[in-house]
Amino acid sequence: MSDLASSTHKLEPFRIMAKSAKGAAAAKLIENATGAPGVFVFGELLDLPNIQELESNPTQAPYLSLLKLFAYGTYEEYKQHKDTLPPLNADQITKLRNLSIVSLASQARILPYSQLRSYLDITTIRELEDLIIDAMYQDVLRGKLDQKEQHLEIEYTMGRDLRPGQLAEILGALKNWSKQTSDAITLLDNKINEIAAQKMQDAADAELYENAKNAVLTDILLTKKANTKRGFDAPSGGKSAPIYDDEMDVDSPIERGGGGGVFSNLKEYATRKKSGSSGNMLGGSSQVGNNTGNTRKRNRN
Repeated sequence: MSDLASSTHKLEPFRIMAKSAKGAAAAKLIENATGAPGVFVFGELLDLPNIQELESNPTQAPYLSLLKLFAYGTYEEYKQHKDTLPPLNADQITKLRNLSIVSLASQARILPYSQLRSYLDITTIRELEDLIIDAMYQDVLRGKLDQKEQHLEIEYTMGRDLRPGQLAEILGALKNWSKQTSDAITLLDNKINEIAAQKMQDAADAELYENAKNAVLTDILLTKKANTKRGFDAPSGGKSAPIYDDEMDVDSPIERGGGGGVFSNLKEYATRKKSGSSGNMLGGSSQVGNNTGNTRKRNRN
């Protein structure tokens, strides 16, 4: 059973009795409920008509204020209005202090000892730590006592009753959180789509590069084979005619490829290859054939 369910269950006998209690009996019931062990939520008792009627009686009205204080108030508020409220016994003071730590924990996760001692009107660290340990034992909160750093680190607290109008504030905060979360999700989705599009573009560019590179290498191979065949064919006498480097007039493919060589612009080459005009980029085989033929003629002469 959760702490809230347990507290509500322990409040049930007081709620049943309050349905028939009026006046002084209802005031006494409030005093007993606020001091009862394990009872930390009071909203259902506070909403009962017999309890609300105490506000019209000046004698019992302070008990209704006391019940509101335990429902959603703090020990600091009790100190401010102490003269107009019924006196508290030791059990009530301990419980109100525990509930006040819960309220502080809703504002900050780390609570310094100095702040707690001032807020709860406690003089010694030993007394403060005993109070916190009692709250942990009753499952009002969970956390770690850091004696070296002199603070309480909150991990969990039970829920408290809401003040009038506080529900609207919570709903507004939730709507704002929902909008911020939605905006963050939209931003992440857009970023994911951008990354996916860039990845696809990179893959397409890589494929284009590979295709262009393979086409260039293929053309170089074919040109090399053609040059070898034309340059070393045997003449009619059956003997191979020597070819001298200084008589050759065949430009190398790299010299004809431009300032960066045949690999200087593979994308441009792939585009020109597709349109049927790539021969000039590597120097067509016809020019090589003509130069080779001229060389053979000079050799025969």
